[in-house]
Amino acid sequence: MAITDPFRGVLPAMQVPFNDDLTIDEPELHRFSNWLAGHDGIGGLVTNGHTGEVFALSAKERALVTKTVVDAVDRKVPVVSGICVEGIDEAVEHAQMARDAGAAGLLVMPPHYWLRFGMEPEHVIDHFTAIGTATDLNLVVHVYPAWSKASYSSELLAELAKLPWVTTFKIGTREMSKYDCDLQAIRGTGENVTILTCHDEYLLATMVQGVDGALVGFASSIPELVTALYAAVCDGDLREAQRIQSQINGLKEVIYASGEPNR
Repeated sequence: MAITDPFRGVLPAMQVPFNDDLTIDEPELHRFSNWLAGHDGIGGLVTNGHTGEVFALSAKERALVTKTVVDAVDRKVPVVSGICVEGIDEAVEHAQMARDAGAAGLLVMPPHYWLRFGMEPEHVIDHFTAIGTATDLNLVVHVYPAWSKASYSSELLAELAKLPWVTTFKIGTREMSKYDCDLQAIRGTGENVTILTCHDEYLLATMVQGVDGALVGFASSIPELVTALYAAVCDGDLREAQRIQSQINGLKEVIYASGEPNR
């Protein structure tokens, strides 16, 4: 694999089906992958994201999930694998396993100890540089909420956009003033990078800011609605977008309880 075009459109973050003994149900994952990839507007599939029970999976199981999805879609859409680990060496190891499983890109999440202790900007640059150097794959920057210690400043996002491997940003700022600043910083610096909203609970509000798609767990449950919503936004049809968002709202309340993803 190698760096390819940035990701755009709707990319569902997939759930993982399990057997009763908690092994991965590969036939059902295969079926699920084909069902999602068959919807118009799907720009790729994402394994090992927060939606995909990533914390419950070993490194080998994460690679198995990715390989199963890659084999199922047979290059119809690219597959992105999440990298959710605590250190650079482990990140490189997981990234290389995902590459070998056929991933076209890597969704790089902040190490979770940053959520408690924070980090310096150079730590973030080093983290992404090590993964990019080791794999030469497209890297998707997962931007955490503005209120967390793992949040990246707009200035840091601009620096990440300069890295040759960084092609896409998954923006989950969840604070609209900073969200706007983040988008401007990335657009002002990054050449040929794309921006995807990951605000499941604020889809329409964040799509109309001028993004290139969405990377959300919601899209693995209602792909036909999320893709239709993004298409309406791209067409400038606000009334149709509002109508579709109203359909989404009921399920949004059930899953997100009027707040952020929490179930």
